[in-house]
Amino acid sequence: MTGSGESGQQGAGGRSGAGGAPATVAFLHVGGTPLHVRTEGSGPVVLLAGGLGSSWFDWDLVVPFLTPYRTVVRFDRPGYGLSGSEPADRPGPTVVGEAERIRAVLDGIGVTGPCTVVGHSLAGFHVEAFARLNPERTAGLVLLDGSVESSPHPWPAPELRDLAARTVAGVATAFAVPYLLGPTVRRLVARAATVRREDLAPRPLVRHCYRTGRALRAVLRENTRYLDVAAELDELRGVVPLPEELPITVLAADDGCRTRRTEEWLDRQRGLAALLGADFRTTAPAGHLLMFDRPDAVASAILDTR
Repeated sequence: MTGSGESGQQGAGGRSGAGGAPATVAFLHVGGTPLHVRTEGSGPVVLLAGGLGSSWFDWDLVVPFLTPYRTVVRFDRPGYGLSGSEPADRPGPTVVGEAERIRAVLDGIGVTGPCTVVGHSLAGFHVEAFARLNPERTAGLVLLDGSVESSPHPWPAPELRDLAARTVAGVATAFAVPYLLGPTVRRLVARAATVRREDLAPRPLVRHCYRTGRALRAVLRENTRYLDVAAELDELRGVVPLPEELPITVLAADDGCRTRRTEEWLDRQRGLAALLGADFRTTAPAGHLLMFDRPDAVASAILDTR
């Protein structure tokens, strides 16, 4: 792994941190892929990992609550945000591979001590695996409406599924589908995942990051390998325990509707908390993108996990 970093604002991605102070922006080469990483604030380190299809700016409303008390690290997985695509010969996503990526990001910016790792949705798998495989590097674990799968069984032929995902993305890109529809689809999905029914991410950044073929390929590859990653973590849970007395919080989004779907989701989140021995919280009203609906509650859950 090699790394290079520049401070301040960078092209389309440059934005100020809390109090107007510029974030430190770096592009780290991890496994042959340039990863966009930004660091801001001061104090104990917190790493934020986004869910399927998320970019660094999806945390923008949360970060100002954290930076007076924490050093906040955000990064884009390959294909998302300002990060490059993984080489074509790289295998599809794995939970161990994502845990190693988190460690490489921390190493690349010089963070070698324990930090709190925070994962939203799919990234809940990634940060839990990191905590299990790197107990000496983990000060706390926070899962925000994390993905939950009970006894997952992946579909067969993972290599063929990954090839199919890359092929579909390549054909769609050749016909300019991401360029024409990517930002619109992103906004529609975000609106559906909030009680606000609004995508609060900056429109110029959404256009810049979601009209690329690399973003579509990343979404398809991660979605195709979702059950594989869930099954891998399920197996890991049986052989690698979490550190004793590790502070863990599960924060679930409650949309305020007493529908069967909402109650089932909250029950699954309670089950995840019980499995991990975590503190269980809910925040309402909030959709799956609870960073948009309740950034204050997200920040409180992170700050209280220590």
